[in-house]
Amino acid sequence: MRGVLAISVIAAAAAAGWLLLRDPAPEPAPVAGAGAAGEMVPVQMPMLAGAELVGKQVFAARCSECHGPNAGGIEGAGPPLIHKIYEPSHHGDMAFVLAATRGVRAHHWRFGNMPPVEGITQGEIDAVVTFIRKVQRVNGIL
Repeated sequence: MRGVLAISVIAAAAAAGWLLLRDPAPEPAPVAGAGAAGEMVPVQMPMLAGAELVGKQVFAARCSECHGPNAGGIEGAGPPLIHKIYEPSHHGDMAFVLAATRGVRAHHWRFGNMPPVEGITQGEIDAVVTFIRKVQRVNGIL
């Protein structure tokens, strides 16, 4: 019994090591067709109100340099957030909160690590998430 358990532990450790050392996952394909202002994907912008509008303003000031004016991504700078990779069932709202406050290690795209957004407030993050989710819904990302 101990031998089987030891082999299981060794196999699990080897698998975990392989996951840490292997090349990153292949980069997801952008949506066909380029978006506005050099964005990687086309983004249909909805009518915005309230927190969505505030979120767009915060996004423009704090996020658009890398993620594009409409969150369609900028080649060589940052991924499109209006992409199925960032749908709520795969990247919940907390993923955006953690990315903004702590940064995030590159894992889906080859843009390098994202640093934390210095000085961003929880209210600003909440508004940006509200904006991104609205734009995602309009673009069929549910």
